[in-house]
Amino acid sequence: MKKILIANRGEIAVRVIRACREMRLSPVAVYSECDRTALHVRLADEAYAVGPSAPRESYLRIDRIVDAARKSGADAVHPGYGFLAENEDFAKAVSDAGLTFIGPTPDAIALMGSKTAGRAAAKRAGVPLVPGGDDPIPADATGERIQALGDRIGYPLIVKAVAGGGGKGMRTVHSAADLIGAVTAARSEAGTAFGDPAVYLERRLVRPRHIEVQLLGDAHGTVVPFVERECSIQRRHQKVVEETPSPVVTPKLRDAITSAAATVAKSVGYTNAGTIEFLLDEDGRFYFLEMNTRLQVEHPITEAVTGLDLVRWQMRIARGDRLDVDPARLLTPCGHAIECRIYAEDPDNSFLPSPGRILELRAPAGPGIRDDSGVEAGNDVPIYYDPLISKLIAWAEDRPASIDRMRRALAEYVVSGIRTTLPFFTWLLSQREFLDGAFHTASLDEVLASRNGTPFVQAPPDVEDVAVIAAALRAVLSPTAANGEATPTSTRRWRSQARSEGLRD
Repeated sequence: MKKILIANRGEIAVRVIRACREMRLSPVAVYSECDRTALHVRLADEAYAVGPSAPRESYLRIDRIVDAARKSGADAVHPGYGFLAENEDFAKAVSDAGLTFIGPTPDAIALMGSKTAGRAAAKRAGVPLVPGGDDPIPADATGERIQALGDRIGYPLIVKAVAGGGGKGMRTVHSAADLIGAVTAARSEAGTAFGDPAVYLERRLVRPRHIEVQLLGDAHGTVVPFVERECSIQRRHQKVVEETPSPVVTPKLRDAITSAAATVAKSVGYTNAGTIEFLLDEDGRFYFLEMNTRLQVEHPITEAVTGLDLVRWQMRIARGDRLDVDPARLLTPCGHAIECRIYAEDPDNSFLPSPGRILELRAPAGPGIRDDSGVEAGNDVPIYYDPLISKLIAWAEDRPASIDRMRRALAEYVVSGIRTTLPFFTWLLSQREFLDGAFHTASLDEVLASRNGTPFVQAPPDVEDVAVIAAALRAVLSPTAANGEATPTSTRRWRSQARSEGLRD
């Protein structure tokens, strides 16, 4: 391989471009209309327009992306994550065009990228499953049939998109009365996000933890699992903080859960990068949830504790290299790593997106800090895509030190012009549930509900009060004050001076 087209945008496109540079490969970008001046476009050697801003007309257009790859002379395509990363038709179209798809085979994507087919594969491999439906709900299923499925599985349950991930196309249902509406809403969201409206039903476990296992598989039959990632800090099924290793997984449980993940992957002949997700109940029993047939958003924390570059290995595997790494090294974490997903969202307004222009951006640095970003000051955050600004990663020798380092980095991070989730993370990392590692997948939603609207962003001090303080300090520190002359003796005089001087600006 000499030239790689990255079929994505934002921070993951930048991440792949940087890996290409290190491997002396030429990166090629694609962009929609609103991404014409985006960072990933400017960092690539070449860039090709693929359509209007709406994803369905650009980043989800298989024909336009494959055509851009042909025009550029690329010999391989990296899908990143999201968009077409788990679309078997895209992987096949890339292969049919004579290009290398940097990811699993189309057959593996079709099998494991479908949550229902993946459940069937895990069942055949002897791995325990969360109770649920074995097939997608038929598009023409009547309300009565859907209600019967729900009654058989039992409540509470979750309506889940068959394709994709990231919490999209998911609805929690607590009673039969809400099921039909939830199915309709999940189908609509899944169709928009993944181009596939299919959904299925799955039982919702009580107070589970979300544990996942990173995998790499080569074309020579080797599959290696990595130390687990803890992904239980979620808001409405969307991960917001990930860490590795999990604070509750013992060495014995790690051996069992990583072995189960590798068994499932080997049973389907899986190649390249993938992740198997599990739910862990309060008694320490784990259940197969799904497989993501792509690179994960949270892959940097695994890189931090193992020292392996997963994107480089994706490319090496795609060109036929053997996985010549020591499996024991991948299951023995060096230190502890945490990732916070910094979004252009307003935490004081129900986390609604905060699109607009970034006026200032200063990322933190220093020992153990990594910031994977796809934007710079002056860039616009568009309304059309997931509003992820960056992924902030902190590594240290143990969990307490990693938390301290992350808190320091959050305090250094400066973003102006838009609202972000930075103040939310500052609050979260001080909560006792997080510090103790005593959380489950619904913990964050429960704690947020208990805040009763308490703002994350504190209101700035009253301008008059600031001026009063400034006037007082100026008077106290002035030479005349030092000589005991003309020193203000009351708040009333300070306030009067502030009105006459400070409030004119």
